[in-house]
Amino acid sequence: MSSLSRELVFLILQFLDEEKFKETVHKLEQESGFYFNMKYFEDEVHNGNWDNVEKYLSGFTKVDDNRYSMKIFFEIRKQKYLEALDKHDRPKAVEILVKDLKVFASFNEELFKEITQLLTLENFRENEQLSKYGDTKSARSIMLIELKKLIEANPLFRDKLQLPNLKNSRLRTLINQSLNWQHQLCKNPRPNPDIKTLFVDHSCGQPNGALAPSPVNNPLLGVMPKAGSFPPLGAHGPFQPAPTPVPTPLAGWMSSPAAVTHPAVSGGPIGLNAPTNPVAILKHPRTPPTANPSIEYASADSEHVSKRTRPLGISEEVNLPVNILPVSYPQNHNQATFSLEDLPKTVVRTLSQGSNPMSMDFHPVQQTILLVGTNVGDVALWDVGNRERLILKNFKVWELGTCSMSLQASLVKDPAVSVNRIIWSPDGSLFGVAYSRHIVQIYAYHGGEDIRQHLEIDAHVGGVNDIAFAHPNKQLSIITCGDDKTIRVWDATSGTKQHTFEGHEAPVYSVCPHHKENIQFIFSTALDGKIKAWLYDNLGSRVDYDAPGHWCTTMAYSADGSRLFSCGTSKEGETFIVEWNESEGAVKRTYQGFRKRSLGVVQFDTTRNRFLAAGDEFVIKFWDMDNINLLTTVDADGGLPASPRIRFNKEGTLLAISTHDNGIKILANGDGLRLLRTLENRSFDASRAVSETPTKPIISPLTAASVATTSGIAERTAPPMAIASGMNGEGRNMVDVKPRIVDESTEKSKIWKLTEVNEPAQCRSLRLPDSLRTSKIYLPDQLGHSAKRGGRRLLWWCSSEGRKERPPVKMVPARERREEAPEEGNGAELARARRRKLNAEGRGISRLIYTNSGVAILALASNAIHLLWKWPRNERHSSGKATTSVAPQLWQPPSGILMTNEITDTNPEEAVHCFALSKNDSYVMSASGGKISLFNMMTFKTMTTFMSPPPAATVLAFHPQDNNIIAIGMEDSTIQIYNVRVDEVKSKLRGHSKRITGLAFSNVLNVLVSSGADAQLCVFGTDGWEKQKSRFLQIPSGRTPPASSDTRVQFHQDQIHFLAVHETQIALYETTKLECVKQWSPREGSAPISHATFSCDSQLIYATFLDATISIFNAANLTLRCRVLPAAYLVGNASTTVYPLVVAAHPSEPNQFAVGMTDGGVYVLEPLESEGKWGANPPAENGSASSMSITPPSGASNSDQPQR
Repeated sequence: MSSLSRELVFLILQFLDEEKFKETVHKLEQESGFYFNMKYFEDEVHNGNWDNVEKYLSGFTKVDDNRYSMKIFFEIRKQKYLEALDKHDRPKAVEILVKDLKVFASFNEELFKEITQLLTLENFRENEQLSKYGDTKSARSIMLIELKKLIEANPLFRDKLQLPNLKNSRLRTLINQSLNWQHQLCKNPRPNPDIKTLFVDHSCGQPNGALAPSPVNNPLLGVMPKAGSFPPLGAHGPFQPAPTPVPTPLAGWMSSPAAVTHPAVSGGPIGLNAPTNPVAILKHPRTPPTANPSIEYASADSEHVSKRTRPLGISEEVNLPVNILPVSYPQNHNQATFSLEDLPKTVVRTLSQGSNPMSMDFHPVQQTILLVGTNVGDVALWDVGNRERLILKNFKVWELGTCSMSLQASLVKDPAVSVNRIIWSPDGSLFGVAYSRHIVQIYAYHGGEDIRQHLEIDAHVGGVNDIAFAHPNKQLSIITCGDDKTIRVWDATSGTKQHTFEGHEAPVYSVCPHHKENIQFIFSTALDGKIKAWLYDNLGSRVDYDAPGHWCTTMAYSADGSRLFSCGTSKEGETFIVEWNESEGAVKRTYQGFRKRSLGVVQFDTTRNRFLAAGDEFVIKFWDMDNINLLTTVDADGGLPASPRIRFNKEGTLLAISTHDNGIKILANGDGLRLLRTLENRSFDASRAVSETPTKPIISPLTAASVATTSGIAERTAPPMAIASGMNGEGRNMVDVKPRIVDESTEKSKIWKLTEVNEPAQCRSLRLPDSLRTSKIYLPDQLGHSAKRGGRRLLWWCSSEGRKERPPVKMVPARERREEAPEEGNGAELARARRRKLNAEGRGISRLIYTNSGVAILALASNAIHLLWKWPRNERHSSGKATTSVAPQLWQPPSGILMTNEITDTNPEEAVHCFALSKNDSYVMSASGGKISLFNMMTFKTMTTFMSPPPAATVLAFHPQDNNIIAIGMEDSTIQIYNVRVDEVKSKLRGHSKRITGLAFSNVLNVLVSSGADAQLCVFGTDGWEKQKSRFLQIPSGRTPPASSDTRVQFHQDQIHFLAVHETQIALYETTKLECVKQWSPREGSAPISHATFSCDSQLIYATFLDATISIFNAANLTLRCRVLPAAYLVGNASTTVYPLVVAAHPSEPNQFAVGMTDGGVYVLEPLESEGKWGANPPAENGSASSMSITPPSGASNSDQPQR
């Protein structure tokens, strides 16, 4: 079909939808195969209309077209099958199995057998993989998420998921144009032709009088739809709807609601020269005759106004302050030229927050300071310039006793709290946090890491949905709104309530304070779609208006305060960004570019009086304010949620975006990049230059004014150009330079000293409890495991009848062990000998990992038993995350089962222990020299075992895109790529000469990096599993490489660089070239490295040593910043045989890590809460802190850091 024919189908689809021919619309979509209506598909799936679902799909794909299509049809038919089983309709289930699912047997016979076996179960949830199946509604919703991903990835649906942007009634417009042209060609055109048919060309008859003028500009059918003639497309239609016709102008800002009486309203209009009585600035409502924002319509009022010579936007009557000032909107794009390069599109920072960011705000003066509030109530302060999290505060009620009983009861019932909004005050001296439970907290900010509690207000009953700052009566006030349907105003100094605005009939979703000249007012939006406007007079709302979307709407002004925008998402997922014509109270323009159904409430922001941005469809969308069409989109290198949170800094040079993995990406334009480079290159030199001034403490002149107002310091001695010199003319970015207060801390930076933690009081540490419950622990033959080791039964015992009880194997505390004298000889060889001894004794922690949620730690001991510690979630510890301040529980399921690996009968002391945890924390795959076991983390039951030795598995790694694919490093130096679902080895990789000791996938480069006991690194492509590169470690000169030593690998957060850990070194490699870019080695004669790992944000490296010392490095350049000595955490246990075998980093807290010890102990360590981090950044050479590109000489150690 030709391109024009295809476009004609789209026009017909639009016409059918406008005329409400719903079934015909979807029939044409299916038969043409041009447009897949995801909204219609979702509705049919939710309603369980499976025949319609498959019939509609058949217009676009068939079962065997490709693997995506096959998976789509399989998921649908499997759901239909499970629903029949859930209803105990076995005849129907058998019919579905035979007719619908049988086709998949040829592709996966084992899976079909497993599905068939569900018929034998009374409840299919008895099947472990279906144990979490909920009700039908939730199951359909979960399946639908998967289906949408498959459809979007399926190449057959490419370019079929979004319609072209069409003006309303485009087909009618084209017909009108044709009729106008035909009428123009008439020999005797009539002034008012009567069009009765479209079947033949139009022709006017002979007139009775003179020729009538040609009505070429007069629409015959009405080029644009009239009110009531062609209604806007329905919410469920495939085309973008027009905004709802506004019943009354927003400009008055209309007369008051009928329910509220205002005596002053009857006073009549007041002239422009007297705006001092805003109560009377009202005019009668006027209903626009159409919802189309692109057409200007005249009325009796506007016609009268047009005869006056007045600026655009000024009516004869003066309305509420929204339109007191002349407002003009540029219509010519040449008036304000711009480039796409002005938009921040380059990812320059990736920050790991640890919990889902719900709200963000850049400091109004310090352009790189970012506030973040999260879904677990955390508040963080980031310095984007140096990638440093300055502050992290967990949610805590400051004075619980002074709070209302309803709040106290609410927190006891459910302590979970989320941040709904976080925002700076206009001068940046305060910031406010609105929580999902009753309260707001106000902090005072004094620069750097200095924040102090200022006010805690029990503001609303229920959630506080929004918070803002304003200056009514020239005094700073706090404005809040909440679930109790009110807006409240509080004094920002004392917390005294000043106003309560009531009138909304639904929870108030957002507030937008503003001012015009000397008149202050507040817009508010509620969850019923109502917009209201309030003056600070307690006389009620001046506006009662419906927002497009009728649900979650936020409003914002452009930076200069001249233009008003709103962004709203309906309950059906339709999103509208519109600009308001304040003088008319109507929608001026509606921006295009949204799908019919967004996957969340869309957030938006404005910048530079020029651009709009919104997070939608896993990307950031940008618009020019003067053009309704989408300008461009940015995916920020992927990893965004469906509706990411976004926030510009004041200058629009940086853009913060939330990511799906609880992180934040910072995007920059050219100015932003220069700003960040300036901060990196000048951070140390600038602070040194300022600190050398022999005067009292100085604050950066860039923010002297704002700080003076908040700190009371009246005198600043630094000249304005003290720091500006040497910045290559980038003076316009000076306002963005981080303005830290320079005091004693700056003086300290002149002479940097390595931080050494050598006392328990200098850090926070916690040894995890190691006593197991010993009841109902089954013997191995009950679990299907071999329990023989060298002819004797080990590890398990039970108290069941007929069995001899055996003592449980426990982690032996240090106080119960005799002190062992240090042995002589090579340290690394002694360490290996000790490990063999620990394996034989069943002591020591061989592997350690935090769960991905951060609420538990999993360890694998050298006796092949797994230990799981879970932190409680309660009123005292609402986040439930791992911490040193709350002791966890060594958890077991009620059955008392232990997750225990099979072990070999021969040489158990030589067993290599390994495990890998699934991304959702549901399963752990593990081995200890015997078969590989797959355990359920909830029940501890063994799901399956596979791969009997020899050779034994030595390292395991899940494929990042498919949990069914695992890479298994083997004792015989091979790597097997194994598909768990079909129990098949897909590929066997070779390249090493000794056992595999490390595996790591990069989902960016699509490679697998391996390391072996031969000190060799290999890179394999994951597409064809071909070997791409290999390289041996650079052993430092003067060192004798051991005959066999473990080498571990771990990818950096950028997925391009990786960390290699060997007893002689830690090194950073660039993967594509397999080049070492940085290396650090302990000094000769020092204790070897036992293990090392990145922090969760890849900014730090935690390394452990055989002398029990822990060193903390900056990951960018491997500079040592902190050293933790054994006495700081091994209290009363100074044995030379006790040291960390393994270290693990918390998945969301960059400064928390855990170590597993040779005595079976596990310790969690954090810096002091007052410090917040481990040590300080050492001064960088040449003013640069980044050394990732520096290649060290072969075998060299860093000379600029203390050597071990």
